[in-house]
Amino acid sequence: MAERLDGAGLTFRQDYFGDPAGWAALVCLLRDIFGIDIGPLQQLGGPDPTSMPFGWFDAEGEIAANISAFALPFILNGRIVHAAGLQSGAVRPPWRGRGLYRDVTVKALDWCEKQGFEAVILYTDKPSLYEAYGFRAIPLHRYEGTAPAPSSSAAPARPLLPTNADDLALLQSLLKRRSPVSTSLAVTVNAAMFLINTQLDPDVRISFLEDRQAAIAWKIDEAGRFSLLDVVAAEIPPLAVILAGLEIAPASVEVLFRPDKLGWEGVPHQLESGTRLMLRGLGDATPDFPAMLSPMAEF
Repeated sequence: MAERLDGAGLTFRQDYFGDPAGWAALVCLLRDIFGIDIGPLQQLGGPDPTSMPFGWFDAEGEIAANISAFALPFILNGRIVHAAGLQSGAVRPPWRGRGLYRDVTVKALDWCEKQGFEAVILYTDKPSLYEAYGFRAIPLHRYEGTAPAPSSSAAPARPLLPTNADDLALLQSLLKRRSPVSTSLAVTVNAAMFLINTQLDPDVRISFLEDRQAAIAWKIDEAGRFSLLDVVAAEIPPLAVILAGLEIAPASVEVLFRPDKLGWEGVPHQLESGTRLMLRGLGDATPDFPAMLSPMAEF
């Protein structure tokens, strides 16, 4: 039996990111429901220009339910997939159980089909919610191993601060001409997500290898474990060059994508996380090798 949409007192809106009040309402929704603040994205170049939000608004301009679609081409087993992503899916507690989320999800998926996307992906901690729409979970793997000997030819890196205008312009330039970080599974374009993720996790460091024209997103914990989150460059430098440029000698290395372009081999481990990557379309295709999307591409 189909759910009845009970949106009395609400107004449906689509494509509202050009309205400052509409954008502010989404920022408020995500802050209230998930405790994350995407407001700084406006100072980092704005939301993805391909974004198409679908939302139900109340009379005061507050969003009751929302989901947003956007173009997210990615590499899967060496092939570029013309795909969309779904993000910012949320319903305020007083409006739950009325069919609002089903409504915006169906509208978003219909829009994706009309745009000709061959696949749709999303992250969720409630995978069963999306299985009814044809999504399936993709197994994700990170890689661990010992650090390679650092390259003696690497020039020292410098930190990049996306909140600095010059550094932001440099990052935006690098993101426009980046290569996928892996041939197995990687996004080809993700500027908005990369930039907002630099602000959502205070432990993420961004460093610039000038001689390689590469931005490195990384962390290191108290035990000396180095975590490589992403590399933004037209040509991915070897891990030995990255470590030398960062001037660190970690006790161990963790790479959060398949390191097939890094000149280093680690051991794959299934990612232990409550969040799952879900895929709709492409039949039963999965990565040919253990892989995951960079955390800087999470949305």
